[in-house]
Amino acid sequence: MRWFRLVILYTALALGANGAAADTGALESLREGSMLKLNFHDAPQAVPAEMPLTDLEGAERRLSDFSGQIVLVNFWATWCAPCRKEMPMLDALQADFGDDRFDVVTVAVGRNPVPAIRRFFSETGVTHVHALRDPKQALARKMAVLGLPITVILNRDGQEIARLQGDADWNGESARAIVAALKDESGS
Repeated sequence: MRWFRLVILYTALALGANGAAADTGALESLREGSMLKLNFHDAPQAVPAEMPLTDLEGAERRLSDFSGQIVLVNFWATWCAPCRKEMPMLDALQADFGDDRFDVVTVAVGRNPVPAIRRFFSETGVTHVHALRDPKQALARKMAVLGLPITVILNRDGQEIARLQGDADWNGESARAIVAALKDESGS
């Protein structure tokens, strides 16, 4: 019954979007379980998308590299137990939904050496997410990341539209319905 209700809500949102901005109320109605912690903002918020990050090969990257997509940005650390629990779910979400309209980007905050990140990903079976590093916590500070994990959702203009503090089931029905609705809203 719960699945049926999510399908009805998702369908209503998708049919009603018609290229307009996503209806926050409709998106909020898709939240269940741990997704109830996902808070949608009344208005999109600016993000310091040009701040430099590094990938695991040492190349400089920025959140603006993902412009034009819905981006789920997860701030985490190798020592964070809730991060270990949720990272495989984020990886599954990226495997199923990642494309030119949606990406999961993980940002390791603080002292997370590349070998430790690679070991963490190997131990948890993570192979699909984009892995970036914020070793000096510059982006995390600018985005008011207090505690880990923190996940933010960026619209295709690179603005923060939602935030979730703590871990969540990112591969559950509710999260998948929200991501599908956001992708549909961002253009088919």
